[in-house]
Amino acid sequence: MEPGGSLAAARDEGEPEGKRRRLLCEDFASVARCDAGVAQCYLAENDWEMERALNAYFEPPVEDRAEDRPGVAAEPQACALSPVPALLLVESSPFAFVDLTSEETTDSTSSKINPSENTQQEDGSMFSLITWNIDGLDLNSLQERARGVCSYLTLYNPDVIFLQEVIPPYYSYLKKRTRNYEIITGHEEGYFTAIMLKKSRVKLKSQEIIPFPSTKMMRNLLCVHVTKCGGLPDNILDVWEFLGKPKHCQYTWDTQVNSNLGISATCKLRFDRIFFRAAAEEGHIVPRSLDLLGLEKLDCGRFPSDHWGLLCNLDVIL
Repeated sequence: MEPGGSLAAARDEGEPEGKRRRLLCEDFASVARCDAGVAQCYLAENDWEMERALNAYFEPPVEDRAEDRPGVAAEPQACALSPVPALLLVESSPFAFVDLTSEETTDSTSSKINPSENTQQEDGSMFSLITWNIDGLDLNSLQERARGVCSYLTLYNPDVIFLQEVIPPYYSYLKKRTRNYEIITGHEEGYFTAIMLKKSRVKLKSQEIIPFPSTKMMRNLLCVHVTKCGGLPDNILDVWEFLGKPKHCQYTWDTQVNSNLGISATCKLRFDRIFFRAAAEEGHIVPRSLDLLGLEKLDCGRFPSDHWGLLCNLDVIL
């Protein structure tokens, strides 16, 4: 990853290692909004690999509190990485107890998206899914942002939904607003993943959570088994690459367009991806389209998440 292009320029010009690292520090400090000393520390600890260093900074171990870092001011979203603030939010915030299941959505997405263009085919000829990092760790305008995410889920009505960075109050809200889905979560506290299955289209057979014993970030693998598909080939395909690498949905994290985190440097990354492998028997699926979600600002002036969501439609060939 080469934010802002300065690192790429340095490499192209054959600049010495010292200047390359200085430029790396400048780029890191711009993205992380920290001083150069903190940037150098994180980069040095991660072999001067920008992406690894940024991951370590933005997603520190649970026990690492932001106010304990040298030169870093504590922020609500950083503190929320600990399971304790999230649990307190469930107990004390009215957000966890507001019933919005019958409330009209008033954000800007409802008037700018035509759901008829992606109407779900109930005859089984098409399968759709949404995957989205909804950034529940960012507490700014959380309720309106959650309402915005739900407006997209309602408009596109996919068969399966994969969500990342869900927190307990967000989960409570989803249960009230999406009663036609069965929701399976990877945790019950802190922040976690969730898989939502449309009850009329997908039958849950079993589920399992595979723990990551060495994780310091509350990570695990949430698996949901919904069908039997026979033998599977070895090859696994990236849907975006399969569809010819369409430019309109190349980046799912774009600080140039998405202002939620207030990052001044330009970072364009494809953090969110969909991989598939077709069944060898009993028919197979073929990706048909891929689009980004959450590109419109809400009335609060923020996007639903700092990540764009991905909507994928697949043809089912029997």
